[in-house]
Formats: sequence, C-alpha cells, structure tokens
Amino acid sequence: MTDFSATRAMFDLPDGVIYLDGNSLGPLPRAARERVNRMMAREWGGMLITGWNRGWNGEGWMAMPTRLGDRIGRLIGAEPGHTVVGDTLSIKVYQALAAALEMRPDRKVVLSDSGNFPTDLYMAEGLLRSLDRGHELRVVAPDAVEAAMTDEVAVLMLTEVDYRTGRRHDMPALTARAHEAGALAIWDLAHSAGAFPVDVAGGGADFAVGCSYKYLNGGPGAPAFIYVAPRHAGSARPALSGWLGHEAPFAFDLDYRPGAGVERMRVGTPPVIQMTALDAALDVWDEVSLDDIRTRSLELSDLFIAEVEAACPDLTLATPRSHDRRGSQVSFRFEHGYAAMQALIARGVIGDFRAPDIMRFGITPLYIDDSDLRAAAATLADIIENRLWDRPEHRHRQKVT
Repeated sequence: MTDFSATRAMFDLPDGVIYLDGNSLGPLPRAARERVNRMMAREWGGMLITGWNRGWNGEGWMAMPTRLGDRIGRLIGAEPGHTVVGDTLSIKVYQALAAALEMRPDRKVVLSDSGNFPTDLYMAEGLLRSLDRGHELRVVAPDAVEAAMTDEVAVLMLTEVDYRTGRRHDMPALTARAHEAGALAIWDLAHSAGAFPVDVAGGGADFAVGCSYKYLNGGPGAPAFIYVAPRHAGSARPALSGWLGHEAPFAFDLDYRPGAGVERMRVGTPPVIQMTALDAALDVWDEVSLDDIRTRSLELSDLFIAEVEAACPDLTLATPRSHDRRGSQVSFRFEHGYAAMQALIARGVIGDFRAPDIMRFGITPLYIDDSDLRAAAATLADIIENRLWDRPEHRHRQKVT
C-alpha cells in the first residue's frame, strides 16, 4: 500500500499553496535539487568532458537516455529496451508518425480527434505537407474515432487523455480496431504516464510518446520519451537522422546507418542537467503503486467534483463522471474561467485555464489530499459567489494560461 503522506514529503511545495496543476508541470522533488547540484559540481565541474564516459554513477552521461527510458518504460508497460528519452514531445510525435506512415505506403489518411493536443496535429500537418504525397489529416470528434476507422487509414494518432476535459480513450480497444483495419496506432501519453497504469505492450501500441514534466515531475522542459514496439524496432526508419541515432556516432561516418532498435530514435545530444533532475524525480516511483495512484486519484476527483458542484452551480462539469472514461484531472466550464482561475491563483490555489472556457485542476495523489481539495473548492466558491474574479487584474491575459 502506497504511503501518500511519505510521498507528499518528497516534494518541495511552497507554504500556503494548494497545487492543482501537476497535469501541466509537476512540482519540484526535494531530491532533484541536491542531485542536480551534485552533478554540476562533481561531474560537470570535476569531470568536465570526461563525464560523458564517467558521470552518472560511472555509466556515463551517454547512457542516460536508454536507462531513463527503461525507468519510464516500467510505468507505461513497455518491454525493457524499447523506450528512449530525449528531445521534445513534438519531435517524438514527428518521429513516430513519419516511421508509421512509411510502414503503410499505400494508405494516405492519418486519423486523429479534436481532443488531441494541438501540437500533435501541427506536427502531422507539417509532416504531411512536407511529404506532399496526397496524405490527409482526418480529425473527428472523440466519440467518432472508432466509426471513422476505415481501410483508408494508415495511422491512428491519439492522445489518450484529452488535455482540456480529462476524457480518456480506451486505447487498447481503439488500437485493436486500428489493427483490424490494417492501420498502426500511436499513443500520446502526455497526460497518462504517471497518472494511472498504462500497458503499451498489452494494449498493442505500435508507438507511444510522452513528456516527463507533468505527472512524472521531471521539471520545466524535461525531455520526452518514445516507445517503439519490438516488432517494429528493427525496421522503423528514423526520419530525423540525428548523430546519436547513428549505429556508431563516434565513427563520424558521412553516411547515416540507424542504430539498433529504439536507439535509432535518439536525435540530439542528451540534456544532461535536465535528465539528472528527471532521474531524481523517477525515484519517487520506486515507492509507489500505480494501482494505488489510480484508486486514490478517482477518490479525490469524486470528492472535488462533489464539493464544487454543491457550492458552484454556475460551473459545468466538463470531465466524464464515469471512472473508466476519466484521466487524472477535473475540468469545469465557466464563461469567466480565465479570470476566475487568476483569482484562485492569487489566493494560493493553482490550477490553469484552457480556451475557450475550461478551468483545469490536476488531481495528483502524490502530494494532494482531501483537505487540499475541500479548501480549494471552498476558495473557488467564495470567488464565484462574490464575483471576486471580476477585477481588472484578473482579466489581464498572461502569455501562459
């Protein structure tokens, strides 16, 4: 049984703050500060460039992407040796989609849904435009994905949990349907990894991608990950042929030869300082059961929904009530949602806003409990009932919402 009071003590949260935005940026793990400081002083400072061979507990910085990949792989149900860390999520989406399309050269449709995160769609649009081979990005409503799975589809590309509403797809079922139709499936796990149990191997994912700065708490700008199913690992062609995806990077050949398996999906130089922070953040998961995380997340979500609905009748629940269709966030619609969220943040309750009217609250049992959610709901009720959001300072739009 996971001890959530112990996990809460593993994070450095400001006094007086209720943090309900871990679905966008996880808080600082206490161990990360010391780990990064030590790396900078002893390794970067003391070893200089030899750290590539001697740093990170003697394994060398160059080993970090695959070792961290396996640590994340355990959280998403991946086979060992088939997940690698590095670059950004947008790059990993591009890599996965380009490789998948090449495996289905006779098909021209990429199927996604309107709840997908926009960057996934942007990357798809850009890739298809560059290919200039008559491909189509077909975007349908979330509930229409299964019906839209025809023999025209080359790739099904979905984010498992809708970033706005928290609606969750049944990825294994949709993947099975894609395979029946002869298509491949890419899972975006940005709002899944660390939020609940995921099984990319058992669910049949062909590729999976995700970021590590949300529920995995790797820090702002923490690197992304990509999973390639074993059946594709030796044949998937890396469209971005970076030097660290080469079979022998330090042979400095002028011609590209892809590395073995998922190693070919490495692109650029590993961000060692950021990976050091991620390594410390992943230690938290050595003490945690994802099944316990899921159970507790649903309990807390139910509590928060009940508290807010009882006190704030002007807000409309956007998140599914059904547990099997819900991720680990709760979203409410409110016409003045942006201003209301700014008023909440000013009172020490941090969530965020997504246009046009979504107030988002991440439910992260690692450091959130019942008392936090009751206090957050009471603060929200005061803001709504007394129109405390209706002030000029709360209406001013920041660059990041």
